[in-house]
Amino acid sequence: MDRPARHGRARLPAWKDAHDGLSRIRERFILATPSNGGFALLTTLVKYARLPFDCILSAELARHYKPDPEAYQTAAHLLEVQPHQMLMVACHAWDLHGARAAGLRTAFIERPLEKGPERRADRAADAPADIAVAGFDDLAQALG
Repeated sequence: MDRPARHGRARLPAWKDAHDGLSRIRERFILATPSNGGFALLTTLVKYARLPFDCILSAELARHYKPDPEAYQTAAHLLEVQPHQMLMVACHAWDLHGARAAGLRTAFIERPLEKGPERRADRAADAPADIAVAGFDDLAQALG
């Protein structure tokens, strides 16, 4: 289609380590992004940032928003796996708390500037994580 994207403002750059680190992870695992964003918005974000996801799992599919357990459990159901077979990766403690409560394994990625230079970002100590890493390259290494 030659139509311009409706979500022109959704053109956010990815973290510098995202493409290479996620690509390495995708070699061994299904790579999906469960998000509270709308499906069209997420599609635009992923396309613009050239992120190598296998699929996008919008909260619209679950009709529940994270951290509601149903949002995470719907992702597992759609991927035909058990929640404990999934690893939720996030830099937000609230998201990892929700994922853990829904039965998922968790990985915390440090993003010191996630909330901007004036606010303190979540830290590994704030989040219940099975794995805590500094970025996607480190996560790829930790996952083997």
